[in-house]
Amino acid sequence: MSINSIDHDEMTSIANKWDFTEEVKSLNPDSVVKTAQARRRIEMLREIRESGLTFEEARELGILH
Repeated sequence: MSINSIDHDEMTSIANKWDFTEEVKSLNPDSVVKTAQARRRIEMLREIRESGLTFEEARELGILH
């Protein structure tokens, strides 16, 4: 699909109909926060492993709590 084939009027009408508050209400804030925290922790552990540090070294450096 090329950018020239997009119907901009249709996209604008869809965007104007979208209500962000409906989506925010449907999300469970606690589970979203916990999921984000878990994702950040997993990513941090991957970066530590890829850097070659051991978990003990990461704790000593204050990277891992």
